[in-house]
Amino acid sequence: MIRLMSSSPPPTFTVTAHPRAAIAGRVADLAAFVRHSAPEVPLSKHPLWLEILRSSLGHEVYALEATASGRTVGFLPLACVDSVLFGRFLVSLPYLNTNGVIAPTADVRAELIARAVGLADELNVRHLELRHEAPVAHPALTASITSKVHMRLSLPSTPERLWKGFDTKVRNQIRKGEKGGFAVTWGGAECLDGFYDVLAENMRDLGSPVYGIELFRTILQTFPGDAEICLVRSGATPVAAALLLHGWGVTEVPTASSLRDYNPSNVNMLMYHALLRRSVERGQRVFDFGRSTADGSTFKFKKQWGAVPHPAAWQYAVQRGEVGEMRPDNPRYRLAIRLWQKLPVELTRAFGPRIVRGIP
Repeated sequence: MIRLMSSSPPPTFTVTAHPRAAIAGRVADLAAFVRHSAPEVPLSKHPLWLEILRSSLGHEVYALEATASGRTVGFLPLACVDSVLFGRFLVSLPYLNTNGVIAPTADVRAELIARAVGLADELNVRHLELRHEAPVAHPALTASITSKVHMRLSLPSTPERLWKGFDTKVRNQIRKGEKGGFAVTWGGAECLDGFYDVLAENMRDLGSPVYGIELFRTILQTFPGDAEICLVRSGATPVAAALLLHGWGVTEVPTASSLRDYNPSNVNMLMYHALLRRSVERGQRVFDFGRSTADGSTFKFKKQWGAVPHPAAWQYAVQRGEVGEMRPDNPRYRLAIRLWQKLPVELTRAFGPRIVRGIP
């Protein structure tokens, strides 16, 4: 159990833990606060993710809000990830690469974290996980994981300048992909089945359980026009696909896959060029490729596009167990990963969503 003692004077603001039933009435104010919290704000910071995670994954969700004189001055979204296999965790937020406390001052940040620690205690979770980018000083946050980095590219103003910014090797790989006769299409729900076919097979090959299709359907329904699918086909066969999230000045790609059999064709390079062009055409200033282990294979893939690393600091208030127990790179899961890779895709589609929803 974590107990915090303080002799500081009482804050001039109030922190409220809104349960699920009360969140809908606070979304507009929270969204306006998030929107103006930084020059570029990813769509993954939007408070509507709480409802997405509740309705599609079954998580209990909470919105911690700090207010002063009726005005929002801080926000911390939380989801309780609960499963029979792994236990309970309080996370900000599962599926997404970055989230955590959003507040302009240290005192507001401290009170929001203190309330989150208290909630973790009440819910009897194994740990509280805050997916920060810069570490937040707080006595309850006693562990962290900093081995990953966010890979981001500053975007030029035109597709032509984007192309000129690539080195010769990248341009040649894109041209090879263009010669493969692939068709690149954009859409929403009409592209969902093809997107999921590619994702499910790719995740099986990687040895990881796949999220259920309902998560992606709900994302598309929640953010029409700001969430879209890029689907690449060879004839009628989907061979590569990605989900794009267009926020305020920044576009993210939280999920992208291509079929292993098509790696020699450079279809993945073709698709990523399309993702970057799309972002430039929408006037975005930053493209977020997602998190990678420094100097790992995905890090090198993203770096070749000109992306540069930005820090990631996932911070923890640990109640029981150890940080990193549930991470897929934990050696204890190597055998399970190898076995999963041998399963038929149909089985992984049936059982993967039930497993992954319980992994923080």
